[in-house]
Amino acid sequence: MDLYDIPFLRMDGSSTSLAEHRDDVVMVVNVASRCGLAPQYATLEVMHEKYKDRGFTVLGFPSNQFLQELSSNEAVAEFCSTTYGVTFPVLDRVAVNGRREHPLYAELKKTKDREGRAGRVTWNFEKFVVVPGGEVHRFRPRTLPDDPAIVELIESHLPR
Repeated sequence: MDLYDIPFLRMDGSSTSLAEHRDDVVMVVNVASRCGLAPQYATLEVMHEKYKDRGFTVLGFPSNQFLQELSSNEAVAEFCSTTYGVTFPVLDRVAVNGRREHPLYAELKKTKDREGRAGRVTWNFEKFVVVPGGEVHRFRPRTLPDDPAIVELIESHLPR
């Protein structure tokens, strides 16, 4: 299946896919509210605001894969908006590894990181940057969203 055609759910239960962002640069991130890396939400929001008018968006996928996410979509949405002022789309909770992994993550995880490793998502806040045309770039959790390599990748695929 084409990456753009894999359906996923918004928090309100409606279905969508990356097809909505086919011509955009999209950063897909598995997020978790109780994670020590949660302050990355603030940087993700800054980047979303900075580039959204040029065709960039962040898609946050809450995941309790590492037992650090709140228990409901409502709690996650409230946490994101009140703690970090998040305006980028935060979607329905997903599994990123294992038997119940979401098909989008099954496809994204085929991408190798800078060290040439594909496979399991290692922790919360792993980033997959999808550029127009569907090419995927993978950045591990401790790579900050505004790392120069990520910023250069995003800016090189946005219209001037």
